[in-house]
Amino acid sequence: MKFTIAHSPDSDDAYMMAPLALGWLDPEEFEITFVRKDIETLNAEATESRYDVTAISFGAYPELMGRYDLLTAGSSIQEGTGPLVVSGKPLEPAGLKGLTIAIPGRRTSAYLAMRIWCKSLGFEPKVELVPFDQILPAVAEGRFQAGLLIHESQLMYHDAGLRLVVDLGAWWKHAYDLPLPMGGNAIRRDLPADVKQRFAVLMRRSVEMARARHWESVDYSQSFGRGMDREMIGRYVNAWVNDFTVDPGPRGREAVEKLLGLEPVWIQG
Repeated sequence: MKFTIAHSPDSDDAYMMAPLALGWLDPEEFEITFVRKDIETLNAEATESRYDVTAISFGAYPELMGRYDLLTAGSSIQEGTGPLVVSGKPLEPAGLKGLTIAIPGRRTSAYLAMRIWCKSLGFEPKVELVPFDQILPAVAEGRFQAGLLIHESQLMYHDAGLRLVVDLGAWWKHAYDLPLPMGGNAIRRDLPADVKQRFAVLMRRSVEMARARHWESVDYSQSFGRGMDREMIGRYVNAWVNDFTVDPGPRGREAVEKLLGLEPVWIQG
């Protein structure tokens, strides 16, 4: 069965797909082709049901739930830390009001979490879309006074001389005592139930094998790391490919429901 998997060019996405991409794991009846695009593009293309399996932002799921179900394996959920709002100069959170914040996409979970945080401070953020890998340099060069960082740039803002305004994952943990869910793998809802379930199991095995062969998976994902060295990628994927990635469990599912205000359909791996 021909199967297309789309994921972002992020090292943790590549890491969890390494066993399937490199042939360590028998794909069984699935003949897999990989597509790699930035997450906001994948969120948009998912509205057309373009891929059999695709990485999506949880923030996009309410728009996609008629087209895709969520796989239990492959989620990016982290407890106590998450996307960062940063600025070029020291800035109190309330000082963001009226400033234009560079964001990676309106469908991203990071933007959804930021909007919830801003609402708790009493304002709606003013934003402009910027490709996720250009936000850090855009703020560092002064083209924006603040930016919302996702992916590996969360580990690199110090070196660029930027200042932390808020860690949204830390705020979410303090506010709700839950991990902050960012993204997951979704599978086309119209596929046969047995196909969805078999692939869900295969996806879980891929995540488990990637973690078991950690440094080999890091070496594969390094080409997706956009300038990070091997040790930094290892730290990054250890943070984001965790027990929640194998299965979100009750707390991970509760966190997704809290973020979205609805209960997703999960396909158990």
